[in-house]
Amino acid sequence: MWSCPRASAATSVSDRGPRSSVLTDPITLAGRTAPARVIFGPHETNLAAGRALSRRHVDYYARRARGGAGIVVTEVASVHAADHPYERAPLAADCAAGWAETVAACRPHGTLVLAGLGHAGLQGSSAWTRAPLHAPSRVPDPATRELPAEMTAADIDSVVDGFRGAAATAVAAGVDGIELDAGPASLLRQFLSGLTNMRTDRYGTDRTLLLNRVITTVRSELGPGRILALRLCCDENAPWAGITPDLAAAHAAEFAPHLDLLTVVRGGLFTPGSYRPDAHTPPGFNAELCRHIRDAVAGTVPIVLQGSIVDPEHARRMLEDGVCDAVEMTRAQIADPDLVVTVRAGRDPRPCVLCNQACLVRDFHNPVVGCIGNPEAGHEDEQSVSPALQARDVLVVGGGPAGLEAARTLAARGHRVQVRERADRCGGLLRTAAAGVGRDRLATLADWLEDRCRDSGVDLRCGTEVTAPDLDDAHAAGTAIVLATGSRDRQPGFPVAADAACYTTARRVLDRPPAEPRTMLVWDPAGGPIAVAVAERLAALGHPVHYATCDPIAGSRLAPIGDLVGANARLRRAGITRHRSVTVRAVDPTGVHLEHPITGERSTVPDALFVDCSAGLPDDKLAGIRRNGIGDCVAPRTVREAIREGYRLAAEL
Repeated sequence: MWSCPRASAATSVSDRGPRSSVLTDPITLAGRTAPARVIFGPHETNLAAGRALSRRHVDYYARRARGGAGIVVTEVASVHAADHPYERAPLAADCAAGWAETVAACRPHGTLVLAGLGHAGLQGSSAWTRAPLHAPSRVPDPATRELPAEMTAADIDSVVDGFRGAAATAVAAGVDGIELDAGPASLLRQFLSGLTNMRTDRYGTDRTLLLNRVITTVRSELGPGRILALRLCCDENAPWAGITPDLAAAHAAEFAPHLDLLTVVRGGLFTPGSYRPDAHTPPGFNAELCRHIRDAVAGTVPIVLQGSIVDPEHARRMLEDGVCDAVEMTRAQIADPDLVVTVRAGRDPRPCVLCNQACLVRDFHNPVVGCIGNPEAGHEDEQSVSPALQARDVLVVGGGPAGLEAARTLAARGHRVQVRERADRCGGLLRTAAAGVGRDRLATLADWLEDRCRDSGVDLRCGTEVTAPDLDDAHAAGTAIVLATGSRDRQPGFPVAADAACYTTARRVLDRPPAEPRTMLVWDPAGGPIAVAVAERLAALGHPVHYATCDPIAGSRLAPIGDLVGANARLRRAGITRHRSVTVRAVDPTGVHLEHPITGERSTVPDALFVDCSAGLPDDKLAGIRRNGIGDCVAPRTVREAIREGYRLAAEL
C-alpha cells in the first residue's frame, strides 16, 4: 500500500504548476510516511568498524536526515559471513546496534531508514575469507578473473537463511524496512542473468526462483507494517545473454505485487561502471528505462529513478513527467546534506559535479567517503564550525576554491572577510578546468562558492594584486592573513627550444587555445584526468591531437573514479593518437621527440605544439607569511584538498 497524502497516485502532479514542490512532498509506503521523495541510496563508505556499522555511519546518515532526506538506505550489509566483498564491508550479523542507533538518530526528522541487504557472489573478493567465491555457475568475474565455485542446493538454502536472519536482526533493531540488492554487483542479479546463470536445475530453468524465495522469506520476517524494497538491475548492457529492459519489465511485473518500493538501476558483469558513471555520462541516463519499468508494473508499486540525478529541478521534472514516483539523489546529498531543506527554502544546494573523485571508495587504500566540494562529508562525527568568540578582520589572498571556501566559512563564523583575487574573476583553476570535459558542472561549483561568499557579506575584490608590503600593512593593523595564491607553471625537465613557440601548458592552452588548427601533443606525466580532458577539448576544437604518457595505458589514474575504460574509448573515438610508455627527449620547432625508456626506440611528432600537463609548483612569491597557507600555494593537489584546507583553517582561525 502506498500513497501521497497531498496527491494520490491517480492525481497528475503536472496540475501543480511549473514550480511544484512535488520533490519535497511526502510519500506513504506500507503505512509509513517519508517526508520527501528524495532518497539517500546505499553506497560504500569505508566507515565501518570491523564489519559493523560505526558511530561515524550513524552521524553520516543522521546528517542527511536532518537535511530533509525522505528515506535513507544504509550501506549494503552481507547476509552471509562467507561474503566479504571489500575490507570494511558491513556484515548484517554485526549491524544490530548500528541499525538501531541510525533509526534513533533519523527518527526525530521523520526520515525512514531501510537496511540494505545483499550478497556479492562472484563479484566479491576472497582476499579476507581465503575461501572460494560462490556463484550460480562457474563464470569468472572479468575484473578479477577469479573462478567461483558453483553453488549447491545447500549453499543456496544457506543464503536464503542468511537473508532471513539478517531481516530478523534488522526488524529487532527497529528499521522501517529492508532494501534487497539485486543490482549490478549482486548474487541475486547473477541468478537472474543468462551471463552468469547457466544452471540446468530448477534455479536455471527458473532464474527468478532465488529472488522470489528471498522476497517471500524477508516479507514474512517484516510483516505487513514494514517496507520491502528492491534494487533491481534492469539492463546489463549485454543483450546477447544478459538482462534486457524487456526481460527486466517481466521480472518487475512478477515481483511488484510483493514489494513496496522498486529502484531501477543498470549495469552488470561487463559494465559495472555504468551504475554510477561520472560527468561524461549525461544525468538521468536511466529515465527511459525507468519509465519502461513503471509502465510494466502499472501502478502496483512506486518506482524510484536512479542515475546521476543531482539537480533538484531535473528530479522534479522526472516526477512530473511520470518517469518515477521518487528519486534517488545520493551523490547530490553527499555534496549537500541539506539538499531537501535548501530546496524547500528556495535556494540552490551545493552542486555535485559528478567527478567520482571522493565518493567512490572501493580501493585497497580504504579511503573514507567524501566529496571534493563538501569538506564535511564523511567527517560528520567531527565538531562542526562554531561562531567566532571574537570577530576580526581577515584578508584572504586568492579567490580560487581554497580561498573562497575559507572566506565562506570565516564569514559564516562572524568574521569580517575580504578576498583579493588578481584575476578578473574568482574561481581559480576551477574555471580554467571548466574549459575541459564537464566544464559546466565545475563552473557551477565555482559560482556556488562565489555566491555564498557574497550572501555572507564577503568583500570580493577581483583584478587586484597583493604585494608583500600590502601584507605587512595588514598584519600591522591586526588583520589575519590567509594565503591561497595557488600554483604556477613549472619549468620543463627536458630541453625546449629557446623561442618556446613550440611549448605551452595546460593552463595556457585552456585559457587561450590556438585559433587555427595545429598539431598538438598533450603530455601526461600524472595519469590523471587533466591531460585526457585537455586532449579531448583540443580535438573537439578541430586540432589534430596526440596524447603521450610515461604509463603503459592512457589515463592510468582514472581507474579509481571508474573512467579508465571510458577515457580510452573516447580518445580512440576522437581520433587521438596515443603514445604510451614514453619519455620526452626534447621539444623544438621540428617537433616533439619521444623515446621508449626500455627499448630506446625513438619517434618524433613533427611540427607539434607541446602541451605540458605536469603538476605546477606553489606560487611562493608571498611565502614570507606561510603560517596560514592553504591549497596549491602549499602543495599543488586537487580541488578536494584545496576546499578541505580552506574549511579547516577557517574553522580553527
